[in-house]
Amino acid sequence: MARMTRGGGWPAVGYAWSKAREAGGIVPLYKALRSKNACKSCALGMGGQSGGMVNEAGHFPQVCKKSMQAMAGDMQAPIPAEFWRQHSITELQALTPSTLERCGRLVEPLLYRRGQSHYTPIDWTEAHDRIATTLKATPAEQSFWYASGRSSNEAAFLLHLFARIYGTNTVNNVSYYCHNASSVGLASVTGSGTATIVLDDIEHADMVFVIGGNPASNHPRLMHSLIHLRRRGGRVIVINPVVEVGLVNFSSPADVRSLLFGSEIANLYVQPHIGGDLALLTGVAKQIDKIGAIDLEFLQQHCTGWTELATRLRGLTWEEICAKSGVDRNEIDTIAEMYANSRNVVFAWTMGITHHTHGVDNVQAIANLALMRGMVGRPHAGLLPIRGHSNVQGIGSVGVTPKLKDAVFERLQSHFGIRLPTTPGLDTMAAMEAAADGRLSVAFCLGGNLFGSNPDATFAREALSRLQLLVYINTKLNTGHAHALAAETIILPSLARDEEPQATTQESMFNYIRLSDGGPPRHPGPRSEVEMIAQLADAVIGPAAPINWQEMAQTRRIREAIAAVVPGFEEIGQIDETKQEFHVSGRVFHAARFATSDGRANLHVHTLPPLQGAEGTLRLMTVRSEGQFNTVVYEDDDIYRGVQGRDVILLHPEDMAHQALRADQRVTVRSETGTLANIRVVPFANIRAGNALMYYPEANVLVPRTTDPQSKTPAFKNVLVTLEPSIFNSPEYAQR
Repeated sequence: MARMTRGGGWPAVGYAWSKAREAGGIVPLYKALRSKNACKSCALGMGGQSGGMVNEAGHFPQVCKKSMQAMAGDMQAPIPAEFWRQHSITELQALTPSTLERCGRLVEPLLYRRGQSHYTPIDWTEAHDRIATTLKATPAEQSFWYASGRSSNEAAFLLHLFARIYGTNTVNNVSYYCHNASSVGLASVTGSGTATIVLDDIEHADMVFVIGGNPASNHPRLMHSLIHLRRRGGRVIVINPVVEVGLVNFSSPADVRSLLFGSEIANLYVQPHIGGDLALLTGVAKQIDKIGAIDLEFLQQHCTGWTELATRLRGLTWEEICAKSGVDRNEIDTIAEMYANSRNVVFAWTMGITHHTHGVDNVQAIANLALMRGMVGRPHAGLLPIRGHSNVQGIGSVGVTPKLKDAVFERLQSHFGIRLPTTPGLDTMAAMEAAADGRLSVAFCLGGNLFGSNPDATFAREALSRLQLLVYINTKLNTGHAHALAAETIILPSLARDEEPQATTQESMFNYIRLSDGGPPRHPGPRSEVEMIAQLADAVIGPAAPINWQEMAQTRRIREAIAAVVPGFEEIGQIDETKQEFHVSGRVFHAARFATSDGRANLHVHTLPPLQGAEGTLRLMTVRSEGQFNTVVYEDDDIYRGVQGRDVILLHPEDMAHQALRADQRVTVRSETGTLANIRVVPFANIRAGNALMYYPEANVLVPRTTDPQSKTPAFKNVLVTLEPSIFNSPEYAQR
């Protein structure tokens, strides 16, 4: 399979037509994408009351393959009733993630009981009664509540309110396995755990750092901003162990000039070793200090900790920095010089920064670098965690987290006249371990694929199987439905965002609240997430509670509660009348007054971790393919990297030669956690030698449960592995 020489372009146009055919034609797909609903894919913030394919700045057309993939998936035909009689659990377990995704829409509740060979369709009354009966019989501290980024603010708020009145704080969202290191790191710096900028700030920046991510594949609409920046004479520095083709040159189908001729993206592309980011960022900070490019007045007036950081930077040797980053002094000096000569700089990063045992330190080091030149606390510069799902930030904002902010905790109690539990809640990994130990017996999953998002897939399967009841609310099948089965597993089919009977809201990664109108259901059967949660809460908690759950089934009432409870969300209470979408107040820092107790930003000092790996080992990063969104795999081939199939490991030719491996040879990949056999070797010169790349979630079996101690985020991007020739290469096996 040929590797593409640029991202986007005519292949993306052709792909759009293929998705249109799947969705019943270009007109139905276009109408669906243009509906007044926030985009279902990344958190960049498309759609809302301006209509779909419009960004927060009002620009049209703004659409990408991820939007089309998500929409076409929701426009599939329903899974027929006979499917469940014809396909056993064993057969479902043999299906790939992409095949499960393409089975169709879930339209009826399903029940699996241990010992059965198949799922059984049941009616809504039975599904509701089974869940309510088990919850009423289960101590609250034995329950776990989880929400993915696909849900609305209203469903998320109602879920955590239900869980806390039920009696537990073990309420989690998917960010614990992705960007919680960003939230914790940023909160320790600015007092707010989100982006410090708005979308328009990028349009006025003259430099953007893209660190540890591949937005050309995972957040393609962001590439428009980078293309415009380059045309204005701005510069882009990419820091990533892998050279991703779309970050070198991207061809935007929404821009004729770019489509025809392509657009250069990276001015400088630097490849540290996996795990070397903290040392590299610290080295750039050391050089910025050395050449006198700091903003000393800003540091003294608006920051805390400069004296300590300066002492640390000046005491580090270049030998240590270069050895622990894998980047030589000349490259570090070049980064520092380009940064020093720029006026308005945005620092953007994704999970290549957060998926480490020192993920919070990585985020703090990025913030250090920005603060040293006063690039936070003013317009057109700042910090941008590029979040992966369209409302992953929102569900955390409205309270789906084990530890509520003090203000939210107090306002919840006073607004509803309730007493909330104070027993500490478990983070996602701690909840999984509690399930494995038998300390949890019920899990309730609002969207997503909890099994597929977990490290150590073998452990995750065993932990979830220890539960007495596991409830999934989903639109389509995923690997969790096949592999993570409790004593009793119930799947509830939900409406997609653009099928909701009432308006809902979502929050973009720029702290912008979008209003989605919903729309007519495509198939009879699925129900609204808000309706399901409200009915269950009414059945489990009952009329003795001071909350009328039937009234709370109205999303307008939920928004009124959010406005009263969540600081910065006051405007959401009137959004039904005003239709005015808004930025959450107190988060965007266009002035050097931060949300910390003293209004000053905090600098941090770090110890540089050594590069992991002894002779014969490789540092492995797990990544998404171009035809994938989070755990959802739409296409098995990765056209950007020129890779067919997903049972592969991508290696630099030097590492292949060192280990006497050849292209397409089958190997067994081992880590301290697990083993994957029959994995095909793919030569990939774009990765830094000494490192390797495999696909998530298939490679999760290799990822240990080790987490960042501050954010509890697993280290999906830094796994030590060894390779050995597989039995599948032997002549004896070939003759079988």
